Amino acid sequence: MRKKIYTACSHMTAIFLAAALMLTGCGTGAGESSSADSKETQTTEAADTKTEEQQETDTTDAEEADTAEDTESTADSETSYLTDAPDAPEVSGLTCQGKLKLDYAECYDVYYYDDDYQLIDVHDSAQYLLVPEGAEAPEGLDESIIVLQKPLDRIYLAASSTMALFRALDAIDNIKMSGIDASGWYIEEAKQAMEDGKIQFAGKYSEPDYEMLIDQDCDIAIESTMILHTPKVQEMIEDLDIPVFIDRSSYETHPLGRTEWIKLYGAMMDKEEEAYSFFDEQAKVIEDLKDFENTEKTVAFFFVSTDGSIVVRRTKDYIPSMIEIAGGRYVFQDLTNEESNSASVSMSMEEFYATAADADYLVYNATIDSPIQSVDELIAKNDLFSDFKAVQDGNVWCVGKYMYQATDIVGQLITDFHLMLTGGDEKDMTFLTKVN
Repeated sequence: MRKKIYTACSHMTAIFLAAALMLTGCGTGAGESSSADSKETQTTEAADTKTEEQQETDTTDAEEADTAEDTESTADSETSYLTDAPDAPEVSGLTCQGKLKLDYAECYDVYYYDDDYQLIDVHDSAQYLLVPEGAEAPEGLDESIIVLQKPLDRIYLAASSTMALFRALDAIDNIKMSGIDASGWYIEEAKQAMEDGKIQFAGKYSEPDYEMLIDQDCDIAIESTMILHTPKVQEMIEDLDIPVFIDRSSYETHPLGRTEWIKLYGAMMDKEEEAYSFFDEQAKVIEDLKDFENTEKTVAFFFVSTDGSIVVRRTKDYIPSMIEIAGGRYVFQDLTNEESNSASVSMSMEEFYATAADADYLVYNATIDSPIQSVDELIAKNDLFSDFKAVQDGNVWCVGKYMYQATDIVGQLITDFHLMLTGGDEKDMTFLTKVN
């Protein structure tokens, strides 16, 4: 396995790069994101007369049979989560065996090749070749394919929504650096790991501590699409020979699509079986919720930006899907984002008022903005809110910051929405709180 060795020259490179970036307006400081069971051998009188040599031969044959059985079992397990891949990208010198079976996720594919190589194709983004430990990237590999050398166990994680998936895989120990400090984590295991010094704060996504990334021998930076707003930072990390992986799970249109990204990270961590087992459990939770009767009550999900504009979710997004599964109707029935592929859509207050004024429920999205503590606080953002039906009926709710990080328990928010729509007990809710 190729190892990156950083000398004093590397440190000076990072320093000069950092200085150059500061001159162009981008910071570089560290501010702010069983083995086989033993078999009982039955013996007979004839067996007792065997010579020591014969016994050794029998033992060897049994061990070889067990090994073959284990190998066959592993192969069967692997093929159980693969499907045919006629669209597999060509990788020099490798033959594709199939690709991961996906039920909901639409934004990626993982192709499996011989000799334990895998290729991750994140649609509309990049392709990444997972190279097994002790192996090298094949000769003639397309230069556009980013090489990820296993094991990936010194991760800088700046995409907060992925931490819950690493927790579900029991792979938090592979994360050594975080783009969020301890106080910003709502996942207890992540917060505790930072407080114990097992994970260090290496600066938020837009201002990473380049020196720390070098000193900690970072082998991959996992970023959210926010990194696309700071391309110079991404370029600088790559200049340090650290591959950047951009998570696009937030672009999934079905709530389970986001959760199904656990299969991608399972491939990264060589924990596919754990990933499939966990995902199947979560899929069953959603399956058990699908029979909710639709109340026909409408819901607006939004927040107010610092410039006064209203930010909502496009219709084909996982949040509106959750509302529909819960038995509600998303107030925007045909809303798209004509400017980009982003799931968020910004509009004027007047545009929002025209559609959402008669909505039965307003749900304030505080995953980005600060939570609102009262209806008066909402009205203070814009007087027009006082005319909204949901405000007058006392049906204003708020979803907290934990929701965005809770990629592993999407069924809980659906349950919350259902309880809200049917007058359920707020005490039984995980993410929603009523705004007085």
